[in-house]
Amino acid sequence: MQTYGVNELRKMFLDFFESKDHLVLKSFPLIPQNDNSLLLINAGMAPLKPYFTGQEEPPRKRIATCQKCIRTGDIENVGKTSRHATFFEMLGNFSFGDYFKREAIAWSWEFLTQVIGLDKNRLYPSVYEKDDEAFEIWNKEIGIAKDRIYRMGKEDNFWEIGSGPCGPCSEIYYDRGEKYGCGKPDCEVGCECDRFIEVWNNVFTQFNGDGKGNYTELENKNIDTGMGLERLAVIVQDVGSIFDIDTFKAIRDKICDIAGVTYLSDPNKDISIRLISDHIRAVTFMASDGIIPSNEGRGYVFRRLLRRAARHGRLLGIKDKFLADLSITVVNEFKAGYPELDEKKDYIIKLLSIEEDKFNKTIDQGLSILQEMQNNLEKKNLKILPGEDVFKLYDTYGFPFDLTKEILEEKGYQVDEEGFKKSMEIQRETARSARTTTNYMGSEETVYQHLDHNLTSKFVGYDSLVHESKIIALTTETELASDLVAGQKGTIVVEETPFYAVSGGQIGDTGVIVTDSAEFAVEDTIKLPGDKIGHVGRVIKGIFKIDDRVSLKVDENLRAATAKNHSATHLLHKALRMVLGSHVEQAGSYVSNDRLRFDFTHFSAMTDDEITRVENIVNQQILMNLPVNTQLMNIDDAKKEGAMALFGEKYSDKVRVVSMGDFSKELCGGTHVANTGHITVFKIISETGIAAGVRRIEALTGNGVINHYKDLETKLYEAAKVAKTEPSSLIHRIESLLEEIKVLKSENEKLKSKLASNTLGDVMNEVQDVSGVKLLAVNVPELDMNGLRNLGDKLKDKLGEGVIILASSTAPDKVSLVAMVSQEAINRGAHAGNLIKELAVLVGGGGGGRPNMAQAGGKNAAGIADVIAKAKDVLSKQLK
Repeated sequence: MQTYGVNELRKMFLDFFESKDHLVLKSFPLIPQNDNSLLLINAGMAPLKPYFTGQEEPPRKRIATCQKCIRTGDIENVGKTSRHATFFEMLGNFSFGDYFKREAIAWSWEFLTQVIGLDKNRLYPSVYEKDDEAFEIWNKEIGIAKDRIYRMGKEDNFWEIGSGPCGPCSEIYYDRGEKYGCGKPDCEVGCECDRFIEVWNNVFTQFNGDGKGNYTELENKNIDTGMGLERLAVIVQDVGSIFDIDTFKAIRDKICDIAGVTYLSDPNKDISIRLISDHIRAVTFMASDGIIPSNEGRGYVFRRLLRRAARHGRLLGIKDKFLADLSITVVNEFKAGYPELDEKKDYIIKLLSIEEDKFNKTIDQGLSILQEMQNNLEKKNLKILPGEDVFKLYDTYGFPFDLTKEILEEKGYQVDEEGFKKSMEIQRETARSARTTTNYMGSEETVYQHLDHNLTSKFVGYDSLVHESKIIALTTETELASDLVAGQKGTIVVEETPFYAVSGGQIGDTGVIVTDSAEFAVEDTIKLPGDKIGHVGRVIKGIFKIDDRVSLKVDENLRAATAKNHSATHLLHKALRMVLGSHVEQAGSYVSNDRLRFDFTHFSAMTDDEITRVENIVNQQILMNLPVNTQLMNIDDAKKEGAMALFGEKYSDKVRVVSMGDFSKELCGGTHVANTGHITVFKIISETGIAAGVRRIEALTGNGVINHYKDLETKLYEAAKVAKTEPSSLIHRIESLLEEIKVLKSENEKLKSKLASNTLGDVMNEVQDVSGVKLLAVNVPELDMNGLRNLGDKLKDKLGEGVIILASSTAPDKVSLVAMVSQEAINRGAHAGNLIKELAVLVGGGGGGRPNMAQAGGKNAAGIADVIAKAKDVLSKQLK
């Protein structure tokens, strides 16, 4: 059997199914499109789900792909075993109501035995125990002896996820030989050892299941084939594991070179080498698809993988940054199949470099703190690190929970996961405030962590915007202070304040803090650890000292505008539940003086009608001048009365309940209007999706709405002026202009087509004979792709049997190529898709298509002459 590399195997698979009239699609991005069920693409069929469910029409009934995938379910085992990986490539051929079991089985056998050249006698198919049809195909049509076909139960050979399309599977196993076996006398297909490895899985989607064991036949049956490319490479290259195949080995060797270590010389180092090899592939591909490291969602997966790899680099003795450099090896190994890697190489390197820098700034300190915590556990003879300590590492030093857990488990310790979660909940808002302060201060560790934990502040600003109090703490940007003087930036903490600290989505108040001789401009108000409130800003004049009595004055206009928007979110929340359903829950909010943003759980975009209905309900409640009342209640009583909790709010036994007439009742610590009429008016300006099952509304109230319409009015008059008409006639004027453009465009296309035909003249004089096949390859001036195809159809009728290649450019960097091949020429070996692939390179582009018709684009018009000149040679190589 010949050995093939990963890139060769990928191409062989796709080319094979293209020869079976499959449309070969490029891998979809790792970010799911319009699929709220997935964080990342985790299977070859995942991006094609709309075609399987019938929500969308597939571009062709037969499709083949090599899909990049990421799964993190077994991340803890990556590196520790020779099987687990987070990133992998899934080869797949799919049929949407076209071919079924007979073709799928025959082609899987043909590819493995004839194209790849696997030994037939080492291949063993399995079928679902009740699938006699598949058994008969394997036995009678493929010729596999009955005793070599394994019938397996539902758990192994029936694909089903809840209710919906499902069906039996037929897998193909390959016997890798005794050297990979367990040595047991009963070792056969299904054994857990590495001898018999599943290489192909045909899923026959023929039923619709109700999730309760009842099945009905689907009218349109589908084929969903999955085959791991890495696993196929393991078999073909006859190596021990996926980490030994050519692409993985190149990465593995680079790691060893950077670290100065040898693979298979130290089991612990081998774990790190394998883990880094896998994780660097994953983050390189994630970066190329636009995923950015963050602390949530797929961004968190990115950051988690990168930081695990960075840490294992340190375990190998790598002192400096290395992941960005290592990603270049990934790009070089995979760019043949994924050109986007090469196109975005500089961006990938930059992104990984920045993220590794961030980690390196925190890891040394974090590791040192963790070691101290571990030492304390040893002294106390304990084996579990408290959740508060794990949270401190996470919140203060940027240490991911998973990393702390992994490091400790390696040393025989555990972490208090529940305690960590509780600390996360308790400190969520404080952590958010600390991050805001960090951004403002521009430092990594905030000064606020050094404040006396016995100090507390009280908010007294619900009913008054002016209050006198005593300063209990002062800080500069970097340290605790006993005074602040004119020009200094810093933070003032007082005993009691009317300033609302940013919380629950509402921005912090601004205003001034004054004495008889000093003034401090409050630019933001934030919550600090330990029930303290910080007034962040700058001293305008004079000096402030601890124990000074000060007067605190909130910006009245900003507070009033913010209150309007905050009260509107309560009305909006209730209106959304009325229109969309009770599943709507707040998932986040932002309330400032100039706008409001409200995130909520919902599973599809709102229609225009739904948005209008929500708007109308809110405005109706505003017009009714509903009184806004607040009262302190026991939390259980508040819940019994139907009060809704808002995202991000943490409640004690006594809670603040905000009621707006009988319409809305919510738990809320924010500031509000006295009655809904103060909001004046409400207008939704956008509704978008921001995450799986989460939508976002942005809206305006009061003067924000008035200014919004003033801006629209100005633009309307400007547009009317440009269109040389009055605003009342603008729509009619635009319709007239569009019709005029349509007519002119049609006339232009006709002239272009006529010009192209005239320019070609008697094209038959340019027909060449290539081994008995007529070839017409010409350059046509200034035709777009549609024009080229239309011209090609005309020339095809004139030429008869043969091959047509047309090239045109509408700009120096915009080239269109079309190839058309008659049936007789196809029989001789000509293939339009392959012709266009090779020729497109000459104009700096790419493309493909079917044997009879293909097209491509390019960026270098200067290469058209080479396309026309080389067409004869390319065709000659194809002909039999």
